[in-house]
Amino acid sequence: MPHTLATAPVLILNGPNLNLLGRRQPEIYGTDTLADVEAMCAKAAAAHGGTVDLRQSNHEGELVDWIHEAREHHVGIVINPAAYSHTSIAILDALNTCDGMPVVEVHISNIHQREPFRHHSYVSQRADGVIAGCGVQGYVFGVERVAALVGQG
Repeated sequence: MPHTLATAPVLILNGPNLNLLGRRQPEIYGTDTLADVEAMCAKAAAAHGGTVDLRQSNHEGELVDWIHEAREHHVGIVINPAAYSHTSIAILDALNTCDGMPVVEVHISNIHQREPFRHHSYVSQRADGVIAGCGVQGYVFGVERVAALVGQG
């Protein structure tokens, strides 16, 4: 039986260097921290009767393991794979195992206005939606989209 927002949290995954959010290149990524992002997303999920589980790792394999875990314990995934967007077939393959689970890809900056190598994302091939260039508010949009995709938004 598929999970609902009332029975399972939205998994919010963050890739490499996002642990430095708010301190690293604030001219690109802003000054909000991951704790700020978690608070904003928790508020958005609560409006739909749900919760969030926010995690960050600089290690590709750990992100893959968490995606596998999400299949049993989460209602959907909002993922900012950061640099792994452009390199990780492993993360794409893991997301492809999440049949029927909403996946929303988020980028704080507009990757299409940046260096050409950032214009392609493997994750986009699986994502049900891609949000780029909206700052950390994009995470909130991602939570809202997951809620809509599971019929609770």
